[in-house]
Amino acid sequence: MVPKGWSRSTLGEVATFKNGLNFNKADSGESIKIVGVGDFKNLSELRNTESLEFIQVEKRVSDEELLKSGDLLFVRSNGNKELIGRCLFFPNVSERLSYSGFTIRGRVNTQKILPEYASNLVREKHITQQIFQYGGGTNISNLSQQILSDLIFALPPLNEQEKITKILSVWEKSITTTEQLLANSQQQKKALMQKLLTGKVRLLDEDGVRFEGDWEHGRLDDLCTFKGGSAFKEEYQGNTEGDFPFIKVSDMNLCGNEKYIVHSNNWVTKENTSLMKVKPFPADAVVFAKVGAALLLNRRRILSRPTIIDNNMMAAIPTKSGNTMFIYQLMLAIDFAKFVQDGAVPSVNQGDLAAFKISYPVIEEQRKIAEVLSAAEREIALFQEKIDTLKVEKKALMQQLLTGKRRVSIN
Repeated sequence: MVPKGWSRSTLGEVATFKNGLNFNKADSGESIKIVGVGDFKNLSELRNTESLEFIQVEKRVSDEELLKSGDLLFVRSNGNKELIGRCLFFPNVSERLSYSGFTIRGRVNTQKILPEYASNLVREKHITQQIFQYGGGTNISNLSQQILSDLIFALPPLNEQEKITKILSVWEKSITTTEQLLANSQQQKKALMQKLLTGKVRLLDEDGVRFEGDWEHGRLDDLCTFKGGSAFKEEYQGNTEGDFPFIKVSDMNLCGNEKYIVHSNNWVTKENTSLMKVKPFPADAVVFAKVGAALLLNRRRILSRPTIIDNNMMAAIPTKSGNTMFIYQLMLAIDFAKFVQDGAVPSVNQGDLAAFKISYPVIEEQRKIAEVLSAAEREIALFQEKIDTLKVEKKALMQQLLTGKRRVSIN
């Protein structure tokens, strides 16, 4: 049912669409920035184009193939169906900027709908569900201009659109501000890691005296021993009770921003560990994937209790010379993707990790360094938690305002 004063509409009645072009790179021709699917990331709008690279194309791009202020850009084609229909809003375009053949440009009729309102509208649940339902393909999912044109929604008058947009913009500004604070904290922690993990800056001990003495020069296996996990047979899967959790690579994603891994969908009894001929890894061992994409390979977790891990994972077990939290922070600073072995599936070699050259202080100084970096990490986690909360709240508010379930007063 259409709210009073609103009208039933389709996106095609308030906007026009144009597919992007597959530009051919050339040695001569126009040098221009082109927005592709890779530039969408997790952004809802693109205000700064400095990070976009110039591409030399064989001919001059026509004005009709450029983006303008207020345009919407949709992901048209991608192997990941969840990306189909993702929208990027361009509030202010001040340069010649085009878009790739894997995208569709939407340009609204401002006499019917405000660009900022349309940007929020296409992210509303009712719209995204329609896109997901009708944007299917075979091997590669696709979105078409027709599908976009047929999207149905209830449209308020322009003055109500403006009021709704102002309300949502307050939430968006809060999110943007907090995201900037998060980025600053992440950068500060990165700078701290570079200084503290290399000994360029020395901290104070428990007595307030700065640590002295040369650091040891050695290998990563001076601080920890590396050991791979065990194959998990089907008969042990799906148990919700037991003595030890059995962690798979996929469980690494269940921790959110936590450093400790505390979630598991499978548990193993002591009797079954004997049958499997495995022993649990100790609490405080640092675990990570040894097989997978770069993002997964560079994710670290710390065991919160004795745990069994699968054979696609590896654990770093601290020696007497190593502090768990220091090892965790040190391993965060190491790009494991650099150790990837050739093959169909990217994998990390245990020997390469063990032989990785490092410098490290005595365990008391390791502990102090870890405390400082952990504090910085907690600040980052708090900002991320606030962002997640704001996004959930904004999403709920959008659901109410953009469907007319909750009305605004027009002064």
